[in-house]
Amino acid sequence: MAVTTTSFEIKKLFTLMIPILITQFAQAGFGLIDTIMAGHLSANDLAAIAVGVGLWVPIMVLFSGIMIATTPLVAEANGARTPEKIATITRQSLWVALFLGIIAALILQAMPLLLPVFGVPEALQSKAGLFLHAIGFGMPAVTMYAALRGYSEAIGYPRPVTALSLVALLVLIPLNFIFMYGMGPIPALGSAGCGFATAILQWLMLFALAAYIFKNNRYRATQPFTQWESLHSLWIRRILKLGLPIGLAIFFEVSIFSTAAIVLSPLGEITIAAHQIAISVTTQLFMIPMSLAIALTIRVGTYYGEKNWANMRKVQWVGLATATLLACMTMLLLFFFRYEIVALYTSDVFVTQIAVALVFYAIAYQLMDGWQVSAAGCLRGMQDTKAPMWITMIAYWVIAFPIGVYLSRFTEMGAAGVWIGLIVGLSVACVLLITRLYLNNKKLSQQS
Repeated sequence: MAVTTTSFEIKKLFTLMIPILITQFAQAGFGLIDTIMAGHLSANDLAAIAVGVGLWVPIMVLFSGIMIATTPLVAEANGARTPEKIATITRQSLWVALFLGIIAALILQAMPLLLPVFGVPEALQSKAGLFLHAIGFGMPAVTMYAALRGYSEAIGYPRPVTALSLVALLVLIPLNFIFMYGMGPIPALGSAGCGFATAILQWLMLFALAAYIFKNNRYRATQPFTQWESLHSLWIRRILKLGLPIGLAIFFEVSIFSTAAIVLSPLGEITIAAHQIAISVTTQLFMIPMSLAIALTIRVGTYYGEKNWANMRKVQWVGLATATLLACMTMLLLFFFRYEIVALYTSDVFVTQIAVALVFYAIAYQLMDGWQVSAAGCLRGMQDTKAPMWITMIAYWVIAFPIGVYLSRFTEMGAAGVWIGLIVGLSVACVLLITRLYLNNKKLSQQS
């Protein structure tokens, strides 16, 4: 087998990573557009969207995260030079995605019943409930789109997904306007209109990507839409066995950050606002290592399919080195421009003071965060997802969460206590995931 070079792998990683990164930023822009447009209506509408999104995102992340299994499976088949298997994997993934999307939609239809239980103010329950009802109809499109996206990116075509995401940003604005402010027979629904607009947009994106894949010659060798294929229990089990731990691992990580605001709620509005600013900044920056991790899943998965262990280890080394460089650049950006970045969010002196202090804690975990997500991406490429799921759950919910609650509620640290808990959790996850990656590589070397 040919031995790859560092320069070649860097080029391949960035060729995959940059379009994926643009896609990630574009998808984050959906929420930004919703927030800005709702903010021009009223504080009540903005709060209703915050409640709705807070409940929708964990469900969406869990179910679409399961469909990430499509990426390593397709990458493995691509490396093994079995295009007919790629088509089967994609068709079976679409079946799984359809059923998961329906389940997620039903959960979101029932979610408004729990708003009183969650302590949501009565003034917000109607709009937040309608938002959840509306956006739930888009969940089958979300999961099926995730499957097709994983297929396209895994065979080396991430740009169509990127282009579609950028176009969708522009389409969302008039859709939001129509449903939020009303037009013709469509009544003004306020913030709840964002749910309808987003659901419609998700279906439009699914149909557009499916049509592009069907028409474009680049997909001819692995075309998933050339024939009808019924459910295969063997593939369904394999997809779920690989994907469910991925979805849960992402859910555990996302939920620990989203619940931090709840932990800090007794400390007052200024502290919560400062925390949200720091979280928003780090969430945007996290898309950089996350995009690298997706690219690593594809490259590692391809060599895993070829059973080319030497090249697979080379890709992992290049990926972790790249993650280190990117994390250092992020740390420098946060350190030198921390005041300017916070100023983009607020002009309040007290909020700024706390937020800037919290940014220093964000700087402290950039390296660990970059390494842990890159190691997780490599492990997915090797189709090892169950152990990372347990590692993520233990690191964030058994270790980080109790530490954060104790330090923030029962000491004088305040918001800093939550961030120290996050740093500890990310560090534990980093060490365990890299150790797992090392042991997997050692095991494969002994088998060859």
